[in-house]
Amino acid sequence: MRVLQRVGPAEGDALVGMEIIHGGGHSDAEGYFIEPTAVVSQDPQSKLMSEEIFGPVLTLYVYPERQFEETLELCDRTSPYALTGAIFAQDRRAIVKAMNTLRHAAGNFYVNDKPTGAVVGQQPFGGARASGTNDKAGSWLNLERWVSPRTIKETFLPPQDFRYPYMAEE
Repeated sequence: MRVLQRVGPAEGDALVGMEIIHGGGHSDAEGYFIEPTAVVSQDPQSKLMSEEIFGPVLTLYVYPERQFEETLELCDRTSPYALTGAIFAQDRRAIVKAMNTLRHAAGNFYVNDKPTGAVVGQQPFGGARASGTNDKAGSWLNLERWVSPRTIKETFLPPQDFRYPYMAEE
């Protein structure tokens, strides 16, 4: 196993307390390639835990036993992004707790399913927070972004009185 001491061009980008447990190779010979990589982070607020990474990089944080609820809250507040999230559990109470606590932490939230591969037309795909809005392709809600509803009421008989029938005294 390799310990990741620094990622990025400057010392300010140091990522200490991280361990590559799989992959880690990369090449910029043609385009830019990162092999599938799994990293364990000791810091739940590290750069790899808090930023969106569009590549085959999985960052893991093993939370302390018996701190499930605290860790859910930590997940909710760690990142300004909220694209996709998942929980794998058999305890229904834990699932409901995670869904409620992480309500705004993921635009697409999966329960006991892989958190990749949303299919346009079958499942809307979008993020929340700095990841965008949840009305992306595949949802009728996307159409709402491009239209402005308008209501027109036309009466062909001019009003004879300002009162409505419900205003009548009984």
